[in-house]
Amino acid sequence: MTTDETQQPTAYDLIGGEQRLRSLVDRFYDLMDLEPEFAALRAMHPPSLDGSRDKLFWFLSGWTGGPALYVERFGHPRLRARHLPFSIASAERDQWLRCMAMAMQDEGLPEALQERLLHAFFGTADWMRNTDG
Repeated sequence: MTTDETQQPTAYDLIGGEQRLRSLVDRFYDLMDLEPEFAALRAMHPPSLDGSRDKLFWFLSGWTGGPALYVERFGHPRLRARHLPFSIASAERDQWLRCMAMAMQDEGLPEALQERLLHAFFGTADWMRNTDG
């Protein structure tokens, strides 16, 4: 048996690779832009979401086990440090998670994968909180 045969698929593979991950990120930002329940989250972003879309796609590519596109461009993500200028409390964390959950559902990711990713996203999103609330 070769190493390739015994290696488990990454979340990147399970999502469907580059094109499907890009679709997921685009749906996430489309929902953020369209749904009133994500207004506070949307307000934290610049008027154009193009740069945000790219950065989240690049980050998630490596984070899910695909190409380390973000690291290749910017080095270590330093997520918490990069988000310190924004007031992030439980409400903003929960909006981000809800928006991503809706995007994963809309994109038809398998339920088990959605649950796996949401669990992982929660840990990261909770760590990003920098204010009470």
